[in-house]
Amino acid sequence: QVQLVESGGGLVQAGGSLRLSCAASGRTDRNYAMGWFRQAPGEERELVAATSWSVGVRFYADSAKGRFTISRDNAKNTVYLQMNSLKPEDTAVYYCAGRLGMVVTTVSPYDYWGQGTQVTVSS
Repeated sequence: QVQLVESGGGLVQAGGSLRLSCAASGRTDRNYAMGWFRQAPGEERELVAATSWSVGVRFYADSAKGRFTISRDNAKNTVYLQMNSLKPEDTAVYYCAGRLGMVVTTVSPYDYWGQGTQVTVSS
């Protein structure tokens, strides 16, 4: 089992930046692909960015390309999402998720989830 805890959310003005962190604990000695998802009220949960264990593979949703950067520090068991040039439409609860194996872009294959952190971008 792996436990994930997100932090770093908050309220920011449009154009601002936030860095989200996801700390993993438990059985972290395996090759997990990690993803950042978000869910706005009334919307489906969607993948924003994901990275493989070895950072050889990274995925970004079109909405995140050029603005968000996913990174991971395996020594610290932590994954980050640097979000720049934030827009009001980025407002959502952001979730960290993990799965053994490859990066995938859908929700259901991810086995481990954090509790979420709220990001609110004001116009």
